[in-house]
Amino acid sequence: MKKLMEQILKFGVVGFICFLIDFGITTGFTNIFGVHYLISKFLGFVISAIVNYLLSIKYVFTEKKEMDKKKEFTVFLILSAFGLLINEIVMYVCIDGAYAHSAFLQENISDGLMVSISSIIATGIVMVYNFTSRKLFLERK
Repeated sequence: MKKLMEQILKFGVVGFICFLIDFGITTGFTNIFGVHYLISKFLGFVISAIVNYLLSIKYVFTEKKEMDKKKEFTVFLILSAFGLLINEIVMYVCIDGAYAHSAFLQENISDGLMVSISSIIATGIVMVYNFTSRKLFLERK
């Protein structure tokens, strides 16, 4: 149990670093450069996923010795693609679903802040998915 808690803590630190990368790119590209939020989220997610892979394999999960690096990275990319899909769906539901159809939210929350809030919600949901899926498919048993 202690090893699992230590692993979750390391995953949290790596996740926080990658969240800052994802959040910075997503909100920066959208709020400063005017890039559509789904494109910004895609870019932020992809860059942070690559950093996450490198840090997770090095510091969080014990690698599967029987899995070659190409196969390991391919599995990681497939898992990340599902994570990206979840991320984009959550962003879309928050912004084009809830925010776009709520006068109350639009009156009380700016567009830029809504992108930030949606990004945090999406990241939280995908973080749980990422830990579970990577533990199941990438870690040595």
